[in-house]
Parts: sequence; structure tokens; C-alpha cells
Amino acid sequence: MIIEDLIAKRTLTKYRLAVQAGIPHATLNDICSGKTKLEKCSAETVYKLAKTLGVSMEFLTESGIREAERERSYEFGLPDYLQRDLDAYKDGLKTHSGLIDCLWGELYGSINMAEISDGAITPEHANYLRKKYLYGVKYD
Repeated sequence: MIIEDLIAKRTLTKYRLAVQAGIPHATLNDICSGKTKLEKCSAETVYKLAKTLGVSMEFLTESGIREAERERSYEFGLPDYLQRDLDAYKDGLKTHSGLIDCLWGELYGSINMAEISDGAITPEHANYLRKKYLYGVKYD
């Protein structure tokens, strides 16, 4: 669920989010468990959650959730060579590898190969990967 992903990104707990947002902890638990749909909550509850999490209200709605899931799906089911190069690049960033420029080039080539030569990913998919990993555009 998108709220749980946002909680984890911000190193919060559900309890801390509920307190900071000024909503009952039970309400947040019901939303996170799926017992209560966010779309059925009051605008005030959605506003408080969005403000505390630093996202728009629309992002928390169903269309925002679908968009986030679509973007997240762009990082799974990749051709083996592209997945390997993506994982190596992420690891290189994490470990501050001295070979990051080589890893960047390998990932760039793999994205192009998957898009242009193999047709394994769409141009939209390739652009998402390029922007997120190669050109430093942040996606939530």
C-alpha cells in the first residue's frame, strides 16, 4: 500500500504518523489494513495524511496509487542483462564504487539494448529508467 511505502521512506511508524497527522491510530490501521478505503475517508483525514507525508491529496487517491504502482512495476520483470546491470549500478551507488562511471555506462547501454534492439521495454519504460537512475530525477 502506498501509505505504508511512504511511512517506510520517511522512517516513521504508523503510530508516529497518526500522532503527527492528528488522526486516530485505529483509523490509520484500518486504512493500512484495507478495512477502510482511503477514498471513503473524510477530506480532512486525507489532507492531514498527505500534509504529514509531504505528498498531494491526489497522490493518495486511487489514481495516485495506480500511477505509483505503474512506476514501481517498471523496475520488475526486466530482461536478465538489464536487471543485472541495474542491480550492479544501485549497489555501486550504495557502496560509493570507484567504478560508478563504468556501471553507469553499462546500465545506459542495457537500457538502450532492451528498448531499441530487443524491444523488451517500451520507450516510456526506458525513459523512466534513464531519468530515475542515470539523470538523477527523483520519483516517489
